[in-house]
Amino acid sequence: MSLSTNQPEKHWSGVRGKWGLFVALGIGLIVLGVIAWIDVVSVTIAGTILIGALLLVGGVFQVIHAFMTREWGGFLFGLFCGVLSFIAGILIMREPVRGAIVLTIVIVAFLAVGGITRIVLAIRHRGMPRWGLLLLSGIVSLVVAWLLYSQLPWSGLWVLGVLIAVELIVQGIAWLSFGLALRKEA
Repeated sequence: MSLSTNQPEKHWSGVRGKWGLFVALGIGLIVLGVIAWIDVVSVTIAGTILIGALLLVGGVFQVIHAFMTREWGGFLFGLFCGVLSFIAGILIMREPVRGAIVLTIVIVAFLAVGGITRIVLAIRHRGMPRWGLLLLSGIVSLVVAWLLYSQLPWSGLWVLGVLIAVELIVQGIAWLSFGLALRKEA
């Protein structure tokens, strides 16, 4: 299928000749993903420190915002959230291993809630076509949540790194494929 069947030509015609840049981006991301996969513990720690730094900076901005909009009714809530975010950022950066474990617990909770939600939706809509896929995805999320939870605290040392590695590899494959499709169109 050509790119022109999905998008008007004006959207991608300007980059058609630059397909090599997309291929290079894809290869670069795949290489970074493989490197991340090789040392998921280091990537987990680095990712945790980055998340802590983002929470800290976000907390500072929230506190500043709360004081700048003091006359607004959400002052105390904004101040509380900012201070909480700031403190969480400091704690995560000071103890990145514990922070990674906490982040893994949050991921487990999201997987469990999302899995239960999809299972309930699938059962409520079992007359719909392909409702079984929704049920299966919910069950898979619950199983993954249980596996990660049952392996705590050790799973906390690698989960974030694996997620980052997989994201880099999948994104790299997508950009590589896009670049090759552009080359074919050029």
